[in-house]
Amino acid sequence: MKQTLLAGLLLVMLIVAPLASAQNDKPTIAILRLGISPTITQGEKGLLDLLQAYELINAAERETLDGARDLRGEHINVFYRDAGHDIPTITIMIEDALDREVDAMVTFSAKVSVVAANITREMDDPPTLIFSIVSTPFFTGIADAPCIKDDHIAGTQIMIPYGKLVELVPVQDPEAAAVGIIVNHSQPSEVFGMERIAELSRTLDLTVVAVPVQSLADLPLALDTLIDKGIDALVMPAGYTASAGMPIISRLAAEESLPVFVPVTNYIYGGATVAAGFYSVYMEGVVAGQMLVAHLNGDVDLSRTGINQTRNFNIAVNLDAAAAAGIALNDALLSMADWTIENGESGETMLALSDLSPEERRAADLAYLANLYCADDIIAEQKRRLETNWND
Repeated sequence: MKQTLLAGLLLVMLIVAPLASAQNDKPTIAILRLGISPTITQGEKGLLDLLQAYELINAAERETLDGARDLRGEHINVFYRDAGHDIPTITIMIEDALDREVDAMVTFSAKVSVVAANITREMDDPPTLIFSIVSTPFFTGIADAPCIKDDHIAGTQIMIPYGKLVELVPVQDPEAAAVGIIVNHSQPSEVFGMERIAELSRTLDLTVVAVPVQSLADLPLALDTLIDKGIDALVMPAGYTASAGMPIISRLAAEESLPVFVPVTNYIYGGATVAAGFYSVYMEGVVAGQMLVAHLNGDVDLSRTGINQTRNFNIAVNLDAAAAAGIALNDALLSMADWTIENGESGETMLALSDLSPEERRAADLAYLANLYCADDIIAEQKRRLETNWND
């Protein structure tokens, strides 16, 4: 009897052991975000859409991930964490991911990506780090240049055309004399944006007034200060304050008939008057997904894959926000708009993945990533440029 029980127990162990081994062989991905915002939500959607297109996650597993919950999936495991916009929590969640020995981390926002880069570059064998929704990877120290970076780091950079944004202020109001900026100095992307907006505004003979905030709760006082200074327009840098705080900002600005200009078209849905800048944060998540899938399949060497730099530009005008604020939009500005929001309806063409088979998608994605290959001559040229102060 004892021999029968031992034999049965041994059989169970032999069955369970391969299952456990197979479970451990599945890659574990950490998705780490600063907090909930419309921008990050769109980027995450792009990432998850791509994982689902490659059949790494199924519909039921996608529902779990859409709820920001951990997943022990059929093909991949996902460790999902949100810092709730709390800076100390960023380090805690990254260290938690490392304790779980994740194979790769996908980070959303500059703040999370910077902390993850600083922690992992001190490790002997760090997990792969792929960042997204970041506009200032070089200014913040995530990398030195697209191909001058730690071998385990890859990602995609949002290129913000601040010059085109600032130029629209006098188009809307030729008599404009002063612009206001609200900036959270704990957010590197906002500091960089503030500096660019100020520099470019001065070339147009616009006086610049910048007011700092530490949280969204400071926005009413910041707006009051700027209005007292007599600004003619509010120009916001890209970052958390504009992304998450736009409903507050737009409501307060509307009370003073103050137009709000933003550098990411996604922000227009929060009530900004004019958005002129980066278009489709959704595709930033897709690019991060392309890198992740190719890495998991062994199709690319991320140490030789340069940081993607997305350059696209759209102008969007929120006619509803302008009407609510009593702002008469200049015909010249309206003629430049690629799309508008009017009567609650958006004219934006929402992006989604093209309908391709997994094989077709893989070929297209690898062709895209091949354009990011860091050849020796490219690395040498970027090193030379670093000596002349490379700038985001």
